[in-house]
Amino acid sequence: MPRPPIRLALPDEYDAVGHLLVRSYAAIPGMPVSEGLIAELTDVRARAEDCVVLAAIEAGDVVGTVTYVPSHVVAAAEFDDPDGAGIRMLAVDPAFRGKGLGRALTEECLRHAKAAGRTTVYLHTTPWMVAAGRMYEAMGFERRRDLDWTPEPGVKLLGYRYELT
Repeated sequence: MPRPPIRLALPDEYDAVGHLLVRSYAAIPGMPVSEGLIAELTDVRARAEDCVVLAAIEAGDVVGTVTYVPSHVVAAAEFDDPDGAGIRMLAVDPAFRGKGLGRALTEECLRHAKAAGRTTVYLHTTPWMVAAGRMYEAMGFERRRDLDWTPEPGVKLLGYRYELT
């Protein structure tokens, strides 16, 4: 089966993007999904004002999503490097996992960063997102403990960076 096309999420798809993110995060064993996290995941419209929200579409449905954070000065940034960009909130519908869609969404963010002249891409994952961590490391992201942080009690974010060449 060919991979679904990836494009900019349309405003009428923002609710579907938010629902996919919440469903995906809530399905991760052990992952705490607080009201604050749900509010952040579903606030796609605000995020799309200064970030690039991408969606993979299959038969009219959002089956994958990721947010490309173009600089350190936007609200969604979790890094302070003026030459950096970020990747946030990656989710793939369970029926499409294991088929390279998460990697394709990540690669699309790397393309955006390279086109914008960024030198480094940052992202965070959690200890519960084991498959995501393996994927990022296989793609060449470097695990960086100095980038770890705790946005709320009981939730540790694991930092990664990728040097664009």
